[in-house]
Amino acid sequence: MMTKDSMMKKDIVDVAVENGSFNTLVAAVKAAGLVDTLKSDGPFTVFAPTDEAFAKLPAGTVETLLKPENKDQLIDILTYHVVSGKVMASDVVKLNSATTVEGKDVAIEVKGSNVMINNATVIAADVPASNGVIHVIDSVLLPK
Repeated sequence: MMTKDSMMKKDIVDVAVENGSFNTLVAAVKAAGLVDTLKSDGPFTVFAPTDEAFAKLPAGTVETLLKPENKDQLIDILTYHVVSGKVMASDVVKLNSATTVEGKDVAIEVKGSNVMINNATVIAADVPASNGVIHVIDSVLLPK
């Protein structure tokens, strides 16, 4: 069993890798060359889509995005899942939007007991990392 102290030494990338539900996200972060950024001091708030979230995209989308010639588009999509600063769930629910590292805003809405980020539902909140926080979402956010 990991102690809270040992968890806090792990950055966002390490936490995602260890979790095992974010293999597609981790592969995408590597393909986009964003590993060093997400291992830096931050702090960052990451809306992290699960492997199941990526699986909901049209067939072939992930494979296409992982190709080197689509790196810029992949970077745009991934940075659209990141907000500068550490925004815990208790603060997220007070917001109606947040500006992503990509530059566009995501909409935030509380619907009953669910928190929506655009059309994605937060399925786990406040996953701690040494350089920020992860909120797990059930759909991939696509910048418009």
